[in-house]
Amino acid sequence: MNLIIVESPTKAKTISNFLGSDYKIESSYGHIRDLPKNNKKAIDILGGFTPRYEISKGKEKIVAEIKRLAQKADEVLLATDPDREGEAIAWHLIQAIGLNEIKNVERIVFHEITKSAIEEALKNPRNIDMNLVASQQARRVLDRLVGYDLSGLIWKKVRYGLSAGRVQSPALRIIMEREREIRAFTPENYWTLAGKFETEKKDEIVLTCEEKPTGEKEANYILEVGRGNQWRIIEIKQNEVNRSPRPPFITSTLQQAASSRLGYSPSRAMSIAQKLYEQGLITYMRTDSVTISKEALPAIYEEIEKTYGKEYLKPRLYKTKSKSAQEAHEAIRPTNIKQKSDGATDEQKKLYRLIWERTISSQMADAKTFKTKVSANVVKQGLIPNFSIIGSIAVFWGWLAADKEARGEEVQIPKLSEGETLKLLNIDGQRKQTEPPGRYTEAGLVKELEKREIGRPSTYASIIKTINDRGYATKEGRTLRPTDTGEVVSDFLENNFAKYISDSFTAEMENELDEIAEGKRKYEEMLKSFYAPFSKEVKSKEKIEKITNLGEADKKFKCPVCGGPMIIKLSRTGKFLSCVKFPECAGARKI
Repeated sequence: MNLIIVESPTKAKTISNFLGSDYKIESSYGHIRDLPKNNKKAIDILGGFTPRYEISKGKEKIVAEIKRLAQKADEVLLATDPDREGEAIAWHLIQAIGLNEIKNVERIVFHEITKSAIEEALKNPRNIDMNLVASQQARRVLDRLVGYDLSGLIWKKVRYGLSAGRVQSPALRIIMEREREIRAFTPENYWTLAGKFETEKKDEIVLTCEEKPTGEKEANYILEVGRGNQWRIIEIKQNEVNRSPRPPFITSTLQQAASSRLGYSPSRAMSIAQKLYEQGLITYMRTDSVTISKEALPAIYEEIEKTYGKEYLKPRLYKTKSKSAQEAHEAIRPTNIKQKSDGATDEQKKLYRLIWERTISSQMADAKTFKTKVSANVVKQGLIPNFSIIGSIAVFWGWLAADKEARGEEVQIPKLSEGETLKLLNIDGQRKQTEPPGRYTEAGLVKELEKREIGRPSTYASIIKTINDRGYATKEGRTLRPTDTGEVVSDFLENNFAKYISDSFTAEMENELDEIAEGKRKYEEMLKSFYAPFSKEVKSKEKIEKITNLGEADKKFKCPVCGGPMIIKLSRTGKFLSCVKFPECAGARKI
C-alpha cells in the first residue's frame, strides 16, 4: 500500500477517484503544527530565530492515525498544495511524525487535480524544497515578532486588546490615507450644460457641453448665446476602436472580479475557489502567473470555434508581470473547458462560470466598435465651447461574446452630415459639486495592495479579513470605512513606526521573503537584519507617555454632570467624550 497525504478531505476524495486500491489517500486537515498562540517565547531569537512548534489543538488523533498508516505503507508521498504553505505542511508532517525514520518519503506536486496531472506527478517525485519551507517559516516568524512587539506596546500606550501586524497595519494606513483625503476635500461648484436638438430629418439628439464652467456667470453666458443663435454640426469624427481581452485570472484579479461582479469578499472568493480546486474543477487558485499550459490550449481553441465560430478565435500568449514569480506556474482556469457550468453550490457555479468566461475570452479576437463623435456649435463659432455626443456601435463582438458583462452600453446616433443645421429645442444647465475620492471597496484595496507590492496574492484575502475582524474597518455598502479604533491605531503607528508600515519597507520585506524562497538569501540573516533595529525602535518608544485622550472636544459639548469642558477618549466601542475632570467627575457623552 502506498500512502498519499494531502491537507483536505475533499482533495483526498477527488484524488482517490483517479487511483487504484493500492493507494491510500489521507488528509491532515490543514496544518498539524503551529507556533503557540500569543507567546513570543515560541521563537528562540538568540538561537537563530528557531521556532518552537507544537501540535495544533485537536490534531493529536490525526497525527497518530497518519503515523499508524505510514508504518504500514510501502511508500509515503506528500501531495500538499503547490506553494510555500503546502511545502511547509509537508515538512511539518515529516518533522511531527518522524516520517523519514519510518519510510522513504517523497514530495509530489500538481497544479490541477486531474488523472493526467496526478499520474505525471507520481512519475516525478522530489525532495522537500527547504528554501520554500524557510520562506514560509520566515514569514510566520516575522509576523509573530512584529505583531507581538507592536501589539504589546499599543496595549500599554493606547488601550488593552488592540493589535498591529506587519502587513495589516500598512493596509490599514492605506484606508486611513484615503479617509483623510475625503475629510480634507473641499467641494467645488461646476455646471453641466446640455441641449436637445432636432435634425433636418426630424430626429432628436442630445448634445453636452465639452467644458464644465465653474462659475454661474460663465454658465449663463453659454446658455444665453446658445438660445440666441442658430446651431449647426461643425465636425463628425468616425473611427474603429479595438478592445483586447484581459489575461486569464490570477489570484488578485479573481478576487477583484468576484467582488465587483458577484459581491464576494476576497476571503469568500478564495474559500469557494479552494472548494472548486479540491473537486478537481479548476487549477490551483493561488498564483500570479497568467500563463495557460500548452496542453490545455487546444481544448480551449476547439471550444471557442464550436461555441462562437472560427472568426472568434485568436490564440494569445500572456506574459506574467509579477517580479515575485510565485511557485504556481499557471493561471486559474477550468480543468475541463467543455464544462461551461460546474460546482456543488450556486456560489461555486457562479465563480466557476466567471473563471470559464475569463479563460475562454482570453483566447478570443478583439472586439471591434465603431465610434462616432458629433460636434456642434452656434453658427458664429468661437463664442462658446462645442457641444457633442459620442456614439458607439459594436461591429464585431469578439471576446465580448463570451464576457457580456464587460460590453458596456451602446449609444446609437442618427445619420448626420457636417454643416447640417440643428433646431434647438431646449438648452439648460445643472449646478453640481465635485465629489471627494471614494473609499476603497475590497476589490479596490486588493488592487492597491498589489500595485504597492504589499503582501502577496495568497495573503490579500487574509489581510482584509483581519482588518475587518479586528474592528479597524467596517463595510458601508461595498466600501471600507475605518472605525474610530482603526484610526487611533493607525495614527499611533504612523506617528511612531512610520518606516515599518511604509509601502517601500513592506514591499522590501516581501522581496526578501521571495529571495529566501529562491535560495538567494538565508533565513537567519534576513530575520536578524530586520529584528535588531526593529526591537531597538520598539524599546525606545516605551518611554513615550500613555495616550489617555485624543484631543479636546468641540466647545459646544459640555459635561452633562458638571457643565465643564470635555475631551475625546477611546473605549472598546469607539470614541466618546469624557469630562476633563475624570476621575473626579464621571460625566460622559456618546459621539
